[in-house]
Amino acid sequence: QVQLVESGGGLVQAGGSLRLSCAASGSIFSINAMGWYRQAPGKQRELVAEVTSGLSTNYADSVKGRFTISRDNAQNTVFLQMNSLKPEDTAVYYCNADVITTTYYGMTYWGKGTLVTVSS
Repeated sequence: QVQLVESGGGLVQAGGSLRLSCAASGSIFSINAMGWYRQAPGKQRELVAEVTSGLSTNYADSVKGRFTISRDNAQNTVFLQMNSLKPEDTAVYYCNADVITTTYYGMTYWGKGTLVTVSS
């Protein structure tokens, strides 16, 4: 089994910053891409940012220049630094990881989510 646990969400005023963390643990052989998605009320889940094991990154247009994704491969952890937050960034943020387990089974795992609320 593999678990992803997010932390760092909360309430912040517009223009503020938050840093999300997500730690993967369990029967992990290796992790390919790790990413952050978000889902606002009444909307579909959308990609925010992703980072490969080789540290290549991809961002949604709406967060480019404001958010930075990074990862610590040794700790199986991914981070999302969010600056210049806007009310429209309010959502539940989910971490995911493309994991190869110790039994060489590949699967995408998801965390339970952490709520980010940006007040105007």
